[in-house]
Amino acid sequence: MKILIAECMQEISSFNPLPSQYEDFKIDRGDSLLTRRGLNTSIGGALSVFDQRRDVSLLPIISARADSAGILSAEGWQRLSREILAAVLPHAGKVDALYISLHGAMGAVGEADPEGFLLEEIRRSFGPQVPIVISLDLHGILTDRMLRQIDGLTIYQTYPHVDFADTGLRAARLLLDIVDRKLKPTIARVVVPMLARGDECITKTGLYGDVLADGQLLEHSGRALAAGVMIGNPFTDAPELCTQAIVVTEKDDGTAESSAIALAQSMWAGRHRLVGKLIAPDKAVALAQHFTNPIIFTDAADATSSGASGDSNALIKALKAGGYRKRVLAQIVDAPAAKAAHEAGVGALIAITLGGSVDRARFEPLAVSATVESLSAGKAVLETMGLPIDAGQSAVLTFENFTVLAISKPAFLFDRSLYYANGLDPQRFDLTIVKSPHTEFHMYDQWVAKNFNVDAPGSTSAYVAGLGHKLCARPIYPIEADTPFTQRAVTYRRRG
Repeated sequence: MKILIAECMQEISSFNPLPSQYEDFKIDRGDSLLTRRGLNTSIGGALSVFDQRRDVSLLPIISARADSAGILSAEGWQRLSREILAAVLPHAGKVDALYISLHGAMGAVGEADPEGFLLEEIRRSFGPQVPIVISLDLHGILTDRMLRQIDGLTIYQTYPHVDFADTGLRAARLLLDIVDRKLKPTIARVVVPMLARGDECITKTGLYGDVLADGQLLEHSGRALAAGVMIGNPFTDAPELCTQAIVVTEKDDGTAESSAIALAQSMWAGRHRLVGKLIAPDKAVALAQHFTNPIIFTDAADATSSGASGDSNALIKALKAGGYRKRVLAQIVDAPAAKAAHEAGVGALIAITLGGSVDRARFEPLAVSATVESLSAGKAVLETMGLPIDAGQSAVLTFENFTVLAISKPAFLFDRSLYYANGLDPQRFDLTIVKSPHTEFHMYDQWVAKNFNVDAPGSTSAYVAGLGHKLCARPIYPIEADTPFTQRAVTYRRRG
């Protein structure tokens, strides 16, 4: 049995004014994909299953991964898609199955459904007989076009995400099961017109986790081959943006449909809880004054892991305006500031502006006189996944009571890796600004006295009604509070 492996992953915010480009993708080819063995990635998990089968040979082809950012340019998408298809399509007729690792929340100028396009072209070349199984982020946007090309899928079951490898492992097992037993699974989808945000999305403690547990029970009981709920990425404005329940079953006996409807009903019943709860910046600053133990300000609106620009200085300004005088640690994407620091050198006092280097409509640059404390190339390794990240030229700058890590590229900031790589320990500060909607519990929440989810401006704000969606189907909750929900399951069953 020969199995082809490919990957294409990026999450975008349609409201980030800076488009991403082909050059933002890291392209790996051939056996370099096999270096994911042992890593907490989808391909790493899939390899752990495939490697146990002596009758399986692997054909690793291509992986294209980019950090979250703005919508991919038309030129970037054309080059990327051509490169992926040029690598994959020549193997049509030469393999028995395909495993494709996707994110699901891509977006490109002129192509609202990049993953659907790739899968459609791959299916057209490989024909109806060859099984295709995909894995997806639960923030992905699974489309009708995608569903018509695949035989099965698995999705992340944790948020904050820690089950990257487990999702690939489940996808590999599903693919082998389909091939071994010549299954033709039924996939049922129920669209829920809702954009879910907030603490109830945390799967260890929130409503969303309870619903996902029902899906896991379907899998463990044998009633479903795979089951889950995708909440989509509210910042990827696309025609099929929504929450959706997905159930994959072996038989076409109505179980997939009824089970998907039940999962969807549970999400809809809790929709009022699945809304982000935000606190005004001035109130957060006033409350912060009274804490003696460390606290964090969550700036989800400028979360680079969700596709934001990362150049918000809104909370720094709010802390200055509110007279907060304790030690503050922050990160900001500001390539000109980082470059100026590198040119001046360690110990130099430089007059620069911070923030507003990308999203100028939202953030006005803040003029400061800062001391260059240290310089780096911005290299780090993600705590959870073990993958390298590259933030470009980076500099630790200090001014007044602020310590700011200025980076040149919008790298993932959903853990502490860049802070650590630049000699900064959040536990040594009174207040840390975290540009991610949530992080793993032990990273911050376990030891801080309070986590304030601050209502700041940005292209990934939890106040979704203010972002300006134009493509997604309306009405949708909570943008329209009176949105109706029709419980209808659509089924897909490949009969090649």
